Amino acid sequence: MTYPTFIEIDGKRVLWREIVQRRREQLKAVAKAVQAALFGLRDDTRPARERTAARRYLEPSLFTLLDGVSGGENARLNGAALGQSVVRVC
Repeated sequence: MTYPTFIEIDGKRVLWREIVQRRREQLKAVAKAVQAALFGLRDDTRPARERTAARRYLEPSLFTLLDGVSGGENARLNGAALGQSVVRVC
């Protein structure tokens, strides 16, 4: 079976070759199109371990690094620094 040389659109005969050529031009134009950014992009200057929420959760925070204490214990000690009583249950 051979490809048609003409196609009829709205009662007009159009060369199939021209339609294919125009479609290729459309695809090239779309490939070249550039969409402008909505806002300026900035580089993330945080350390690699702090760039995602999951990694921030897994890594110790500044306060746990300074005190060398786990998060829950750190909160109780901070309460004592504010004049609140500290109750330790063993």
